Amino acid sequence: MIEFQALTKAYGRLKAVDGLSLRVEPGEVYALLGPNGAGKTTALRCLASLLTPTSGTASVGGAAVYDDPLEVRRRIGFLSASMGLYDRLTPVELLSYFGRLHGVPDSDLERRVTELVRVFGIEEFSDQRCGTLSTGQRQRVSVARALVHDPPALILDEPTMGLDVLSGEVIYRFIEDERARGKAILFSTHQMAEVEFLADRVGVLSAGRLVAEGTSASLMVQTGQSSLARAFLALVGERT
Repeated sequence: MIEFQALTKAYGRLKAVDGLSLRVEPGEVYALLGPNGAGKTTALRCLASLLTPTSGTASVGGAAVYDDPLEVRRRIGFLSASMGLYDRLTPVELLSYFGRLHGVPDSDLERRVTELVRVFGIEEFSDQRCGTLSTGQRQRVSVARALVHDPPALILDEPTMGLDVLSGEVIYRFIEDERARGKAILFSTHQMAEVEFLADRVGVLSAGRLVAEGTSASLMVQTGQSSLARAFLALVGERT
């Protein structure tokens, strides 16, 4: 469903992403780990067709980001690390607006928005302007916005960054539910606990390269470490 094929993104001599190849299957949650500057966000932005790869490609359901970026955008829900909500709109207005942008039929849109408001616990602040919402509330609205057109693939850049326990639990539950519905989910994070809790497979990026891939358990066996955090440090420490 989601595939990177030798994707490279360079800025002059700097390769932010260097020959990245990986695949995420339908019904699978894949976590992308890496220190700051490893290339996680750049890779996800290339996949979302927001950046043009220098070489190689990425695709979603067979649609390549270079050849058919509009089709890729129809097939993904993308959550950026910068939330970028329209402060003067309420969550309901914002979800309705983005639903129309994605071509959700008017006959389905109200039902879809109502469903997302319920799933993400937005009811209490659904009529407040987004500019007045807390960080956790804004993140819930951002995730709902990414899902409004019910895409088959989800790309989430640090979906629980800055969230309290309650808001984080809402995101975890949503990821589990979407996996059960057969969606391919790729997310980046620094949180080892959520990787162990959610991810079917893990990829470790260091200096733009995929240096290890497997389950949390297999990475611990590979490095001889007793926790994913220690395995991660062993893998990236060898290359710093």
